[in-house]
Amino acid sequence: MTWKNLFTSSIGKKLLMGATGLFLIIFLIVHAYINSMIFYNDGGVTFNKVAYFMSRNYLMRILEAGLFAFFILHIIQGLLLWRKNQAARHLSYAIQKFPSNIKWYSRYMGWLGTFLLLFLIMHLSHFWIGTKSEMYFNGNEKNLYLEMKEVFTNSFLFALYMIGLVSLLFHLLHGFQSAFQTLGINHRRWTPIIKGIGIFYSVAICILFAMMPVSFMMGWLQ
Repeated sequence: MTWKNLFTSSIGKKLLMGATGLFLIIFLIVHAYINSMIFYNDGGVTFNKVAYFMSRNYLMRILEAGLFAFFILHIIQGLLLWRKNQAARHLSYAIQKFPSNIKWYSRYMGWLGTFLLLFLIMHLSHFWIGTKSEMYFNGNEKNLYLEMKEVFTNSFLFALYMIGLVSLLFHLLHGFQSAFQTLGINHRRWTPIIKGIGIFYSVAICILFAMMPVSFMMGWLQ
């Protein structure tokens, strides 16, 4: 397969979706670990130290640029595949019959991905854009812990984050196994194991992320 086919053919797009999806799955683990520093409940001292290191370290900046590239590539390829699948269907979802083993969220991955894109834009506007502009233009470091507390104790924003995490849960439930399958890891013996790990990962990572706004909203954190 040529580089051109990798970006233009259906198989190439699916391979890119699988590869970038696995990368983002790993990123979520790192992201959850860093954010879980808030549970030290020391007024954000530990969390802010880790956040400061991540934002000032040059290696982390390079990885951050690569992360955004993977995000953009994953989103673009996902939208292209969704549009192609929509165009190929002559029947609407309302009357189309799907195999009984296909979960409902697998049928609506395009919509879930769109919700996640909106969620990502909101998340970046709260915790990334302001922080980077402050660092690059003013040379100051924002108190991300206090910013997180302010966002997550806002009832409206709290509800939006919960909706976003539900969308992430169903996206991961489909995407985890699908990524391995797309990359050719599809075996009678290993597929059920991968599926089980995917379910555990999806539920665990989303619960961990959800506990962060819940802990602020409930007043469990200083």
